[in-house]
Amino acid sequence: MKFHITTFGCQMNVHDSQWLTRALESRGWQEAGEDEALVYIFNTCSVRDKPEQKVYSEIGRIAAHARRDPRVFVAVGGCVAQQIGRGFFERFPFVRLVFGSDGIAGAPNALERIVAGSDERAALLDFMPAYEEREAALEQSAGSAAGSGRQAFVTIMQGCDNFCAYCIVPYTRGRQKSRHPDAVVEECRALVDSGVREITLLGQNVNSFGMDKGGAGVSFGGLLRQVAAIKGLDRLRFTTSHPKDIAPEVIAAFGEFETLCPSLHLPLQSGSDAMLKAMRRRYTLGHYMGIVEALKQARPDIVLTTDLIVGFPGETEADFQATLDALAAVGYDSSFSFKYSDRPGVAAVNMEPKVDPQVAAERLMRLQTLQNSITRKCLKMLVGTETDVFVEGLSRIQGGDAPSWKGRDPAGRVVNVRMEYGGCEDAGDLVGMMVPVRITEAKKYTLMGEGTGTPW
Repeated sequence: MKFHITTFGCQMNVHDSQWLTRALESRGWQEAGEDEALVYIFNTCSVRDKPEQKVYSEIGRIAAHARRDPRVFVAVGGCVAQQIGRGFFERFPFVRLVFGSDGIAGAPNALERIVAGSDERAALLDFMPAYEEREAALEQSAGSAAGSGRQAFVTIMQGCDNFCAYCIVPYTRGRQKSRHPDAVVEECRALVDSGVREITLLGQNVNSFGMDKGGAGVSFGGLLRQVAAIKGLDRLRFTTSHPKDIAPEVIAAFGEFETLCPSLHLPLQSGSDAMLKAMRRRYTLGHYMGIVEALKQARPDIVLTTDLIVGFPGETEADFQATLDALAAVGYDSSFSFKYSDRPGVAAVNMEPKVDPQVAAERLMRLQTLQNSITRKCLKMLVGTETDVFVEGLSRIQGGDAPSWKGRDPAGRVVNVRMEYGGCEDAGDLVGMMVPVRITEAKKYTLMGEGTGTPW
């Protein structure tokens, strides 16, 4: 059976889709392009309004195909599936399966039943009381690890207990459920043994790992140390962090383990204490800045990125200015910034006064202009420095006799590298390898460099 998966939203959704692809392929299914598929799977996001509307539009495009061929059907997973549930069955008759983030473990078997002739319209929407392990035998093999650039993502937890006023995640992904630390370490070790060189640990709030029973008494700092110590692992990252839960032992780990990359995504959301309180973030700007200072002391070369919301209900010009001031004070390499939008069921829906959309749009433009300026300065400071770049593939920027490759430095910045090694037709020669590089130029969002040594 030919299938096609379309993924919206966060890195956890990307990882879920990758797992689902492997699970279906192990059953003999074949991944195909949109024009050839018979089963269309949409892994969805409802953090903001536009991705949700995009899902409806994308499913609607399948309608004509489904009318022409009765074998064609759609499965909807992820956060929008959890939110809308069986409503998809009423809106789209060719939707045969909906599954939430906890239900994905049962999705492959449900899809097989439908293809085998079952008339069921299955809804896998129950939240599990504990993290449900997936088919371990289907995790990345040595061949798939090499084929994906020797990078892997490992989920360590599911759900969130924070209930920030603007966030729908606790309602669509459920309460926090930590994975057993032994299972996490075992998966990481198996990935490294198969050839993976870089691992990213994933969770809605990795810093709260172990605060529920699933963590078996192991904190995130403890788990981080176990994974960082795995022999053969070159790079380790994690996302996403909540500032209120980051522990001193996690901050200290940045200075203790060379394996732990000097980069951290630390969402601020607002620089105003009044807004942080209204958002139910449970930290102050002063507390956040203390974390930033501690991180820079532990790892002077650490690179910070963040999330920011403008136009939250009640935000004044002074509140917004406080966000601009914090952005400049920290000097984030980059940030993800958005206008606030109501999401169904969250506390902020009922908060007043709402910020005029035009005012919010103007503030967002000002914030992003400032961020672009800071980003350019951060990148320009790197010109002339040397680093190791983990090659992910050929660069879109080509020219001259030598091919250019795209990779990332330890902080996660994109670097396009001109390298006198191999040819464009031999992309696999460098993918998954570390290349010593001298940075030669700073672009708007990326860096240019030249290889200076032998790839390893």
